[in-house]
Amino acid sequence: MEQQARIRCTIMRGGTSKAVFVLKNALPKDPIVRDRVILAIFGSPDVRQIDGLGGADPLTSKLAIIGPPSRSDADVDYTFGQVEINIAKVDYTGNCGNISSAVGPFAIDEGFVDAREPITKVRIHNTNTGKIIIAEVPTSAGKAAVNGNYHIDGVPNSGAKIAMEWTGSVGAATGELLPTGKVRDVVEGVNRKIEVSIIDAGNASLFVKASDVGLEGTEKPSEFDSKTETIEQLERICENARKLCPALKSKSSIYFVSKPLTYTNFATQEKINSKEIDLISRNLFHGVMHKAYPGTGTVSTSIAAKLPGTVVYDLVPKDARARNLLRIGHPSGIIEVETIIEQKGQEFTVKRVSFGRTARRIMDGYVYVPLTFFAP
Repeated sequence: MEQQARIRCTIMRGGTSKAVFVLKNALPKDPIVRDRVILAIFGSPDVRQIDGLGGADPLTSKLAIIGPPSRSDADVDYTFGQVEINIAKVDYTGNCGNISSAVGPFAIDEGFVDAREPITKVRIHNTNTGKIIIAEVPTSAGKAAVNGNYHIDGVPNSGAKIAMEWTGSVGAATGELLPTGKVRDVVEGVNRKIEVSIIDAGNASLFVKASDVGLEGTEKPSEFDSKTETIEQLERICENARKLCPALKSKSSIYFVSKPLTYTNFATQEKINSKEIDLISRNLFHGVMHKAYPGTGTVSTSIAAKLPGTVVYDLVPKDARARNLLRIGHPSGIIEVETIIEQKGQEFTVKRVSFGRTARRIMDGYVYVPLTFFAP
């Protein structure tokens, strides 16, 4: 008698994150049973995720569920899940921009989309937000191309450049670019009020100046992660901001930003000169500093940097405000994003947000899950 079920899966790197990709029809339809099975696939809850495929890090404990399109303007449906490590929970409340970049190559290789050389455009319906993301994927011999000379900071090897178009992701969580109707709000901090900006593009994001919470903004992950009082302060700011925008996620929505400064890339120990960047930003991701930078955060940060009056706009040099290309300094290096915003009176229209990523299929196979997890 069989004791375990086998589920076909693929492990893919997308940008600076890694995820387990599973076809929708391979998972139980009942959402409670489905999530129980997913947790078993990853080995959660357990700090080491020793009994599953999870990498014991928020950046590698990610899930992508892929299925045929449920909309006529899409080529594929994609549901993102952040699989918690220490608790039995799969969080579907937002999207992951880095993992989104792996969806196009996966969809091509799995036959959801016919490959057209040299570039195949894949219209991705992210079911978490109901938005369409467009990936321009290099293809060769009917498959997604892997080799190339495009390098992204936070990944050791170069690859084929995937252009990710996020213009359609504005209002992903709330339907509005500015959920509160303002470019700047004031919320309660620990001992005083703090100025913040809330931008909804990619995901709902909350921005605060690093100096307002006692940070330089150049801290390395290990330095920041030991600052428990600062982390609690940031989480409290986010929790209070949720009163203005309930779509904010206290575990991963907050970014602390600073003006361009020279700092050390924690991954390579190389210096990043202040002249190479237009802004420094860090993300509090599930209680720790994101070791690189979220793709969805790249979208919201670049827009915040272009909107007069935001706490981010204050820190960006004047010449950078006038350029379409913004260079964001993060713990592992720099990410460049093209952003075009049109302003008419007090109304802002995002005309384009795009940045490059690389992705790679790492493994195909079967993951085994004890049948006990499938019980109703």
